[in-house]
Amino acid sequence: MTVPVAVLGSGNIGTDLMFKILRQSSSLRMAAMAGIDPASEGLARARRLGIPTTTSGAEGLIGLPGAEEIEIVFDATSARAHLHNAAVLSPHGKTLIDLTPAALGPYVVPNVNLDQLDAQNLNMVTCGGQATIPLVAAVNAVAPVAYAEIVATIASRSAGPGTRANIDEFTETTARAIEQVGGARRGKAIIILNPAEPPMIMRDTVHCLCPDGDPEAISASVEAAVSAVRAYVPGYRLKQAVQFERVGTPRHVPALGGSFTGLQVSVFLEVSGAGHFLPEYAGNLDIMTSAAVRTAERLVELRRKAAAR
Repeated sequence: MTVPVAVLGSGNIGTDLMFKILRQSSSLRMAAMAGIDPASEGLARARRLGIPTTTSGAEGLIGLPGAEEIEIVFDATSARAHLHNAAVLSPHGKTLIDLTPAALGPYVVPNVNLDQLDAQNLNMVTCGGQATIPLVAAVNAVAPVAYAEIVATIASRSAGPGTRANIDEFTETTARAIEQVGGARRGKAIIILNPAEPPMIMRDTVHCLCPDGDPEAISASVEAAVSAVRAYVPGYRLKQAVQFERVGTPRHVPALGGSFTGLQVSVFLEVSGAGHFLPEYAGNLDIMTSAAVRTAERLVELRRKAAAR
């Protein structure tokens, strides 16, 4: 049986979520879409597909017939709006999967920490976080990461008003998640909006500083993490082999409050979209929606296993 879910937010991300659920999920059923713009193309698409809609946001969602059966709500609005939406929906027992940088609940990266979490509000970090934290965690599993710095470069055309309004939240949220989920002692995140035409696909760089480590073991761990992410984000791939540099002469690293010697690990990857609704170059949006759907599907699996015990 499928679990009824709803999407809150009818923009590009919300619409892509809807199509992913409709086209590729065997455990989720698209039960409703909520927005606030009566002229929204996303809501119009949902109506044409026979999906119940409302233009009254979270309050309207709760008022829809059958809303009590909806178990999971994807919030694809904004960090500020999520604060309101959570206050409205949480008392009704809905599990919220938050695709904004609001971070009211714990950070989730599906193949890293989802199975250890039990919360009503789960935050999907950011596109840069979903792309790079699995690799930081993979390095940290083999060699403790003293410092991790990630650079997420995305097509300017794939950065909508919500992304642009939340740039500060993006860098702060991603840096915290690099530490809390990735395991780095200190983390830093940088986002670059590239205006190139034609638009480039998402590219990410991960630099980790480790006191020491076995390059072969680190490479194997990173490659295993890439395979795990690619299971739900087919366009996720390494650009080249993992790079290593031995730092013998002390190098000043302000984030560490002093000098560093050891091993620098550099990973270069790219993410292309699946093309369910968004263009291929919008890998930054695709990885968020793919990770969110994977999170919901895994929650359903875990709940079914718990109910069967």
